[in-house]
Amino acid sequence: MYVVLLTYTAPLPEIDYVLPDHVEWVARQYDHNHLLASGRRDLHLGEVMIARPMARLKLDAILATDPLAVKHLAHYEVVEFSATRTCPELRLLNEAIPH
Repeated sequence: MYVVLLTYTAPLPEIDYVLPDHVEWVARQYDHNHLLASGRRDLHLGEVMIARPMARLKLDAILATDPLAVKHLAHYEVVEFSATRTCPELRLLNEAIPH
């Protein structure tokens, strides 16, 4: 599983111009079952996304298609972790429990 910290690297007017395309991109990632959660960071610094377990190269390829990445308007920090404890709603994603 991954936490993706997206930090805007351009002025907000440039971000706002591309944001509708980015919002559509995020929706497609939910449609493809790649994301578990997402939202804005405080102070409009960027966003946080939680991605399902997958190969890191696959996640990198997905992130590279984000319009903010294509236009070089954001930096992505990816933190990989193995979920060993989860709330009941996320039990199927708990990598420590055999399924």
